[in-house]
Amino acid sequence: MYTSSEDILLQIQNTSKSVHDIVIENEMRLSQLTYDEIMDKLEYRYNVMSECGKKCLEKSIPSLSGLTGGSAMKVWEYSKSKSICGSIMMKGVAYALSCMEVNSSMGLIVAAPTAGACGILPGCILAVEEEYKFSKQDILNALATASGIGQIICKKATISGAEGGCQAECGSAAAMAAGAVAQLLGASPKQIFDAASIALQNIMGLVCDPVAGLVEMPCAKRNASGVSNALLCADLVLSGLISEIPFDESVDAMYKVGKSLPTTLRETALGGVATTPTGLAMKEKVYGPSSGCSGSCSSCGGCK
Repeated sequence: MYTSSEDILLQIQNTSKSVHDIVIENEMRLSQLTYDEIMDKLEYRYNVMSECGKKCLEKSIPSLSGLTGGSAMKVWEYSKSKSICGSIMMKGVAYALSCMEVNSSMGLIVAAPTAGACGILPGCILAVEEEYKFSKQDILNALATASGIGQIICKKATISGAEGGCQAECGSAAAMAAGAVAQLLGASPKQIFDAASIALQNIMGLVCDPVAGLVEMPCAKRNASGVSNALLCADLVLSGLISEIPFDESVDAMYKVGKSLPTTLRETALGGVATTPTGLAMKEKVYGPSSGCSGSCSSCGGCK
């Protein structure tokens, strides 16, 4: 069992194990599943990630609201050129946007850790896998590590935008992805958690302000920035940088910051870009001028 990164690092100490080994062993104890059964479940989730990460690259699937769609295609095409950020990052962004477009059109995604942040981990994993040709086992081990990072955040803090702002959703996803990518590229267990810690710090305080109460804007582009955050943090630790603030302390800080955010900035669509003139006009376009809908879907649930 573990409730912190410190617990995992202590269990690894003086062994040849990595983070994913501890995570998988813990899952076997809790679920009473065999190693092979857990690998099958991870592979199924990876296959869903891969499918939704590529589904919108060459065809536009509009969201149910009609507000978004087609972004993944544009970025995918742009990734083939000499982009400023390079092809790996831009491909990762395209995969992430595709996942978000599948989500907003009510398709099947993997909440990693939430639907609103579902593109970040797949975007990073798919782009890095394509570039470095990792084995299936390497990818599944990385996903196990990502899940362990997410578990710790769930136990110590929150992954809910309604409770902790977008830092809890896209921040947690970026931390999971940063640790997973760092592991794939040879990082030590401590470096894995350092990458995750820096990713959380980079997004500390980000509010959750979905336009019209829908997980589309600015959510999709925040998934794109989450990919860049995660890949950068993996590179930082692989270059030799450390996180001066331990992962567990960064998680605690994120939770305190989230609790300090006003309710208007925690997925209620009552603040931030959701209440700009353009954001309000979009809400009216979706719900109509006289619907009486506040757009605060997370706190209402009154649609019929």
